[in-house]
Amino acid sequence: MPEIGEIDSVALKARLDRGEPVFVLDVREPGEIELAPFPGANHIPMGDVPSRLSELDPDREIVVVCHHGIRSAQVAMYLARTGFERVLNLSGGIDAWSQTADPSTPRY
Repeated sequence: MPEIGEIDSVALKARLDRGEPVFVLDVREPGEIELAPFPGANHIPMGDVPSRLSELDPDREIVVVCHHGIRSAQVAMYLARTGFERVLNLSGGIDAWSQTADPSTPRY
């Protein structure tokens, strides 16, 4: 079974602040995105990922984000099983992001 890596919110923010071309895939539902948008993220709800795989570049590093890091870990594992080799899960999700990387992001 393929393994996925984890990245914490502080490390991700540092990479984004440096202008690294990180593709952030937010798999939360639209209502969650309205409550706390992730800056610059690409949004595909978890349930739509299988039917929208063609929108993702398997050669690009992808960081998957959800509320607490559980759904995103499942999506990251799915992507790894379908041939994506550079997939990271945001540990703690947007909740950890709002606590450690960007306090202006609302918690819900």
